Amino acid sequence: MKPANSPDSCCQPATPDPAALAVTTLDDPQADADLAAFAKAVGHPIRVRILRMLARKDARMCSHIVDELPLAQSTVSEHLRILRSAGLVRANEMGPRVSYCIVPSALKRFKALLEAL
Repeated sequence: MKPANSPDSCCQPATPDPAALAVTTLDDPQADADLAAFAKAVGHPIRVRILRMLARKDARMCSHIVDELPLAQSTVSEHLRILRSAGLVRANEMGPRVSYCIVPSALKRFKALLEAL
Protein backbone atom coordinates (compact mmCIF):
# COMPACT_ATOMS: atom_id res chain seq x y z
CA MET A 1 0.00 0.00 0.00
CA LYS A 2 1.25 3.46 -0.90
CA PRO A 3 1.77 6.07 1.83
CA ALA A 4 -1.07 8.60 2.08
CA ASN A 5 1.27 11.45 1.19
CA SER A 6 2.65 9.77 -1.93
CA PRO A 7 1.81 11.55 -5.22
CA ASP A 8 0.54 8.21 -6.49
CA SER A 9 -2.00 7.86 -3.69
CA CYS A 10 -5.18 9.79 -3.30
CA CYS A 11 -6.86 11.30 -0.33
CA GLN A 12 -8.66 8.94 1.96
CA PRO A 13 -12.02 7.91 0.51
CA ALA A 14 -15.01 9.52 2.09
CA THR A 15 -17.42 7.16 3.77
CA PRO A 16 -20.26 6.85 1.26
CA ASP A 17 -23.70 7.83 2.47
CA PRO A 18 -26.04 4.94 1.54
CA ALA A 19 -28.92 7.40 1.27
CA ALA A 20 -26.96 9.43 -1.29
CA LEU A 21 -26.53 6.34 -3.45
CA ALA A 22 -30.20 5.39 -3.29
CA VAL A 23 -32.52 6.55 -6.02
CA THR A 24 -36.08 6.21 -4.86
CA THR A 25 -37.93 8.26 -7.45
CA LEU A 26 -37.30 10.03 -10.71
CA ASP A 27 -39.37 12.99 -9.46
CA ASP A 28 -36.73 13.95 -6.88
CA PRO A 29 -35.35 17.41 -7.77
CA GLN A 30 -32.00 16.56 -6.15
CA ALA A 31 -31.70 13.44 -8.29
CA ASP A 32 -32.39 15.56 -11.37
CA ALA A 33 -29.75 18.10 -10.34
CA ASP A 34 -27.18 15.39 -9.58
CA LEU A 35 -27.78 13.61 -12.88
CA ALA A 36 -27.53 16.87 -14.83
CA ALA A 37 -24.25 17.79 -13.08
CA PHE A 38 -22.74 14.37 -13.72
CA ALA A 39 -23.89 14.38 -17.35
CA LYS A 40 -22.46 17.84 -17.93
CA ALA A 41 -19.15 16.77 -16.40
CA VAL A 42 -18.82 13.72 -18.65
CA GLY A 43 -20.25 15.58 -21.64
CA HIS A 44 -16.81 16.23 -23.09
CA PRO A 45 -14.60 13.50 -24.57
CA ILE A 46 -11.48 14.79 -22.81
CA ARG A 47 -13.17 14.57 -19.41
CA VAL A 48 -14.24 11.00 -20.18
CA ARG A 49 -10.66 10.24 -21.16
CA ILE A 50 -9.36 11.77 -17.92
CA LEU A 51 -11.78 9.62 -15.92
CA ARG A 52 -10.56 6.54 -17.77
CA MET A 53 -6.95 7.51 -17.05
CA LEU A 54 -7.72 7.96 -13.36
CA ALA A 55 -9.58 4.64 -13.26
CA ARG A 56 -6.41 2.83 -14.39
CA LYS A 57 -4.29 4.22 -11.56
CA ASP A 58 -4.76 5.05 -7.90
CA ALA A 59 -4.01 8.73 -8.54
CA ARG A 60 -2.29 11.01 -11.00
CA MET A 61 -0.62 14.36 -10.82
CA CYS A 62 -1.96 17.01 -13.21
CA SER A 63 1.41 17.09 -14.99
CA HIS A 64 1.15 13.34 -15.69
CA ILE A 65 -2.30 13.82 -17.18
CA VAL A 66 -0.99 16.70 -19.32
CA ASP A 67 1.82 14.46 -20.57
CA GLU A 68 -0.76 11.99 -21.93
CA LEU A 69 -3.04 14.52 -23.59
CA PRO A 70 -2.43 16.90 -26.50
CA LEU A 71 -3.60 19.85 -24.40
CA ALA A 72 -2.13 22.75 -22.47
CA GLN A 73 -1.82 22.43 -18.70
CA SER A 74 -4.42 25.19 -18.22
CA THR A 75 -6.94 23.29 -20.34
CA VAL A 76 -6.40 20.05 -18.42
CA SER A 77 -6.74 21.98 -15.14
CA GLU A 78 -10.08 23.38 -16.30
CA HIS A 79 -11.35 19.90 -17.19
CA LEU A 80 -10.23 18.65 -13.76
CA ARG A 81 -11.99 21.59 -12.11
CA ILE A 82 -15.26 20.64 -13.84
CA LEU A 83 -14.89 16.99 -12.80
CA ARG A 84 -14.15 18.08 -9.22
CA SER A 85 -17.13 20.44 -9.06
CA ALA A 86 -19.39 17.56 -10.15
CA GLY A 87 -17.90 15.44 -7.37
CA LEU A 88 -16.51 12.78 -9.73
CA VAL A 89 -12.87 13.55 -8.96
CA ARG A 90 -11.14 14.40 -5.69
CA ALA A 91 -7.82 16.19 -5.19
CA ASN A 92 -5.12 15.55 -2.63
CA GLU A 93 -2.99 18.65 -2.15
CA MET A 94 0.55 18.09 -0.95
CA GLY A 95 2.12 21.53 -0.92
CA PRO A 96 2.45 22.67 -4.53
CA ARG A 97 1.66 19.17 -5.82
CA VAL A 98 -1.89 17.99 -6.37
CA SER A 99 -2.89 14.43 -7.19
CA TYR A 100 -6.30 13.52 -8.54
CA CYS A 101 -8.38 10.38 -8.17
CA ILE A 102 -11.90 9.17 -8.93
CA VAL A 103 -14.64 9.28 -6.27
CA PRO A 104 -16.15 5.76 -6.50
CA SER A 105 -19.32 6.67 -4.60
CA ALA A 106 -20.06 9.47 -7.08
CA LEU A 107 -19.69 7.08 -10.01
CA LYS A 108 -22.05 4.65 -8.28
CA ARG A 109 -24.57 7.45 -7.76
CA PHE A 110 -24.27 8.45 -11.43
CA LYS A 111 -24.82 4.85 -12.52
CA ALA A 112 -27.84 4.47 -10.22
CA LEU A 113 -29.39 7.69 -11.55
CA LEU A 114 -28.89 6.56 -15.14
CA GLU A 115 -30.38 3.14 -14.43
CA ALA A 116 -33.42 4.78 -12.84
CA LEU A 117 -34.31 6.60 -16.06
